[in-house]
Amino acid sequence: MKKIVVPTDFSSIATNAFMHAVHYAVQFSSEIILVHTYETPVVDLQFYPENLPLVLETYQKEQTDFITNETHKWKQLASEIEGGSTIKIKHILKQGDLITVLNDVVTQEYADMVIMGTSGAEGWKEALLGTNTGEAITTLVVPVLSVPENAVYTKVDTIGFTTRFRDKDKQALYKTLEIAQKIDAHVKCLYVKTSKDDVSDAKINEWEKEFSKEKVTFFIIPDDDVLSTIDDFVTDQEIDLLLMLTYKRSFFASLFSNSFTEKVANHMAIPILALHEE
Repeated sequence: MKKIVVPTDFSSIATNAFMHAVHYAVQFSSEIILVHTYETPVVDLQFYPENLPLVLETYQKEQTDFITNETHKWKQLASEIEGGSTIKIKHILKQGDLITVLNDVVTQEYADMVIMGTSGAEGWKEALLGTNTGEAITTLVVPVLSVPENAVYTKVDTIGFTTRFRDKDKQALYKTLEIAQKIDAHVKCLYVKTSKDDVSDAKINEWEKEFSKEKVTFFIIPDDDVLSTIDDFVTDQEIDLLLMLTYKRSFFASLFSNSFTEKVANHMAIPILALHEE
């Protein structure tokens, strides 16, 4: 993982996501690319027809000065983390909507991951259903790490991975194990077996045999309440990072019934890494 993109407005939420990015950058010897976007201000040409170029030039300079100053402050924050002073941090300022700009930056910079902040339980809901983080999860071609605003970085010792024992899940689990190996973490793989599921014991045994030499433990939990089971699993198994495939948006929509959102707020303040199906 050579390049991590962090979109930012330099808010406290974005700052927290950046601090997570610094820790990962140290572990993976990655470069961090800060991305700040802006929209062209609306100017009434009736009153400022002759001064329009100057107005736009002044506004762009203000944005440039802003991101330069804030990036300097963030570099100082990074230096407070062991190894943080050695990582390369650069910033990109572009006009346009965030998702379009992110797509361009990810492609042009050959980025490997995007790390974004979300705000509280509602932030998780927005992250998976809409707004910038949600659109990033569903449209960007690289994994997106969603960091809740109250998620304090801790060393990732245990990674949670949810599965339905599909072939696509198997590919994602191999990717998860690669990440786990690099940060010396153990993977706990959860399958919530509902009364409507048709995954055979033979299929489960096949997976357990294939991954028998890997640092992964499988948990098969019979329950029709999938969402609460995932929440309890994260808490009971002390999951530090949860990896999920980007299933259809309807799947994420179902995650955020009112009751589950409340549980997220109380228990599940950990980052989610969304991997894309292949």
